[in-house]
Amino acid sequence: MTRYDRQIILPEVGAEGQERLQIAHVLVVGAGGLGCPVLHYLAGAGVGVITIVDFDVVEEGNLHRQLLYSLTNVGESKAYAAAARLHGYNPDVELRTLNIALEPANAGDLVAQADIIVDAADTFATSYTLSDECYRQSKPFISASALGTSGYVGGFCGGGPSLRAVFPAPPTNSASCTSAGVLGPAVGSIGAMQAQMALAVLLDFSPSPLGRLTTVNLKSFEFGGFSFFNAREPDWHAPFISVGELRQGDMVIELRGLTEAPEPVCDTALRLLDENLEKHEFSRSQRIVLCCRTGLRAWRGAQALSRRGYGNIALIAGVGR
Repeated sequence: MTRYDRQIILPEVGAEGQERLQIAHVLVVGAGGLGCPVLHYLAGAGVGVITIVDFDVVEEGNLHRQLLYSLTNVGESKAYAAAARLHGYNPDVELRTLNIALEPANAGDLVAQADIIVDAADTFATSYTLSDECYRQSKPFISASALGTSGYVGGFCGGGPSLRAVFPAPPTNSASCTSAGVLGPAVGSIGAMQAQMALAVLLDFSPSPLGRLTTVNLKSFEFGGFSFFNAREPDWHAPFISVGELRQGDMVIELRGLTEAPEPVCDTALRLLDENLEKHEFSRSQRIVLCCRTGLRAWRGAQALSRRGYGNIALIAGVGR
């Protein structure tokens, strides 16, 4: 038997489908709790090229759910450690590793090189940056989120609605696996579903998972979901940009206080705390750029300013990691 016989025998795959997988290029952003099962199953299925983007390193606290790694990998780049492990599973897969953060400055080129993009990152700013770029380039985008014992997975863009069409408002809180916790099998199950969605798109399953969101609660073992193929894109949003995309004449607002960020995002930044932002008057001729660590305060600030009639707004997230 060959490596792929058990999936080639499926009528949804066949020899033609296996050839599709072998010439496919998947971009996976994030090699953590979601990314590990995604990468494992995509490599196992014989996807031809997988690009792994992750700037993080392996920590001992990752090991209960990120099963590509062991104690010997602690302190190593996740992207490189994952690629080394996957090469042992399937040396026929070309693994391209980038030990960098996904940000607006590099998202366009990375998305353009791939056939499908899998969002396994753990920051909403990264997810929306990817969604915006995938929507612009009409590339399929498989995004998921997991926290505690529940989460969701959905197929966006690629001719269907974007993440913003389904979730146009900023998150109500900034809880993460670090602050709120996560159970390994829960995040692993959702990551496996992401891999299944990506393979379904590459193999042209009917019906397509694009335009569909599935919710999972593995405490109560309840599954739900809905179709959002007719969802409308928001009329306006403030895009995320990189620090290098700042322009002369921008009104840059640093939302972090002195204790959090002794050095502002740039020398010309005006430091305004959240409670003062809504009272401040800005020039209508300038682009307003709001900056914070996660992007959540910046997004909320942009919404507040938009209600006052300001529309030329951009956001910077991830400064002062």
